[in-house]
Amino acid sequence: MLDKDLFKLLDDKKDIAKVIFVSILGLIVNMGITACICWVIGLAYKGNELKEYLKPVILLVVGALLRMCLSILGGRIKASLGARVKKQLRQKVYDKTLKMGLKSVEGMNIAGLTQVSIEGVEQLDLYYSSYLPQFFYSMIAPIILFIICVFIDWQTALVLLACVPLIPISIVAVSKYAKKIFAKYWGKYISMGDGFLDCVQGLKELKIFSADGVYNDKMNAKSEDFRKITMKVLVMQLASTTIMDLVAYGGAGAGIAVAIWGVAQRGLNPIMALFLVLVAVEFFLPLRALGSAFHVAMNGASAGKKICGLLNAQLPKWGEEKVEGCILEIKGVDFSYDGKRNVLQNVDMTFNKGMTAIVGESGSGKSTVVNLIAGALRPCQGSITIGGKSLTSLSRDDYYSRLGVVSYNTYIFNESILDNFRMANKDVTQEEIFEALKKVNLYDYVMQNGGLEKIISEDGENISGGQRQRLALAVNLVAKKSIYIFDEATSNIDIESEAIIMREVEGLAKEATVIVISHRLANVVNADRIYMLSGGSVVEEGTHIQLCENDGEYGRLYMTQKMLEEGYKQVKTEAEL
Repeated sequence: MLDKDLFKLLDDKKDIAKVIFVSILGLIVNMGITACICWVIGLAYKGNELKEYLKPVILLVVGALLRMCLSILGGRIKASLGARVKKQLRQKVYDKTLKMGLKSVEGMNIAGLTQVSIEGVEQLDLYYSSYLPQFFYSMIAPIILFIICVFIDWQTALVLLACVPLIPISIVAVSKYAKKIFAKYWGKYISMGDGFLDCVQGLKELKIFSADGVYNDKMNAKSEDFRKITMKVLVMQLASTTIMDLVAYGGAGAGIAVAIWGVAQRGLNPIMALFLVLVAVEFFLPLRALGSAFHVAMNGASAGKKICGLLNAQLPKWGEEKVEGCILEIKGVDFSYDGKRNVLQNVDMTFNKGMTAIVGESGSGKSTVVNLIAGALRPCQGSITIGGKSLTSLSRDDYYSRLGVVSYNTYIFNESILDNFRMANKDVTQEEIFEALKKVNLYDYVMQNGGLEKIISEDGENISGGQRQRLALAVNLVAKKSIYIFDEATSNIDIESEAIIMREVEGLAKEATVIVISHRLANVVNADRIYMLSGGSVVEEGTHIQLCENDGEYGRLYMTQKMLEEGYKQVKTEAEL
């Protein structure tokens, strides 16, 4: 009923204690109001004069006002607690994704992460602001009531207290089934959200391939699955609520029966018995309210488990040392994603100032090497050093301040061009931006289309792929890094943009350590050193000329690509004629 991991997740628990304290005060005030009502009835039964009613009526009014004030105060504390919980949890999720490094969302379902961070946190808000205070209050309230009632009639008080545990027993019995069904509920919910996001992002392709009908059917199927699991949740909630109502009212009825029997057989004062009758329900209301909050708690707990899984994810190890030098070395590195099959085996590479290329066919391990260098992954065996210092001993912030990464999918933020540049270098001048734009042949385009204040739409949708790649390069140029990684930076762009980018890459290599990953070998012919990967191992290394003379795998792949490109050019020329 109480999840320790979720309880520890909340840093400050003072507001929970305040809600419990206010609830206890409210209970005591309710007992006072009930006592005043019995007092008035007792006076009426005896036929006392009107002036005798003044004192209990005044106390009754004061009690009612005090109870109202306590209700308002409790509501405000809960609202404050809820707002703080949402802010705190979302901040923790955000900080965790940042700490996880360049590939912070790799292996995560983006739609699921978004849903858990929004809807899941909302459910946890109710867990902390409603369920937890009610949980502790429901444990304390029956004991306080028992202490009050035992001095009036110990037999009635004992019967009422004995029936109270029946409600938590029924909750525990339901909880095992509830946990499973709520876990399925969240799984279906995330699956539906992911499917919807997938359809929206690929809407153009769905229309082109006339597959929107198929995916519509898939979404309908997922929606139907979610409807079914939602109905199961509702049925479970209704059944458990009914059971708890039967237990609560049955227990109250048993206590009332003992009190009436006490008047008839044991000489119990009727007014005292009336007090016990009115109080009997109060024994069960806190636990009954807990039962209602329990369903919300289970939903919140399921979302909380996913958030805890993210927050407890292992972080890449970093140190505090500063980076000295820009010579980067990979020595004897093995790496496996699943701990069974190595995707890299005994890899040795050295990256000096200048241009070094990593090439190989798809699946050879190029991207894995990039992620290792970027610090997103850690080798299972071997070491990665910069300036003779292990990557794990370096300060992440200091290392990233020297590292620039340009890939085929480098993200351009939905901000102005100027803001994108300032994100890379907050002190960049307008002249430096213009110079960078001229280098990548974007200056004229920018000036003719809104200047530096031009807003780039989400993911650069209002500029071409080539322009997006060149803009990403320009942004990295003003960042003035000492180590650059170009991971398929010229993929899927026009020949003109490719030539511009490679020209600037070669220019950067005169001042910095430049690492180029490319499937097109024509882009790396001028590299100072080329590493050929195959099956996760370095099978060849050297300059372009040396590797071609060796007549190995690199030479055969280069000649194959060259023949294909020449054949394409010939076909294109003939078609134009």
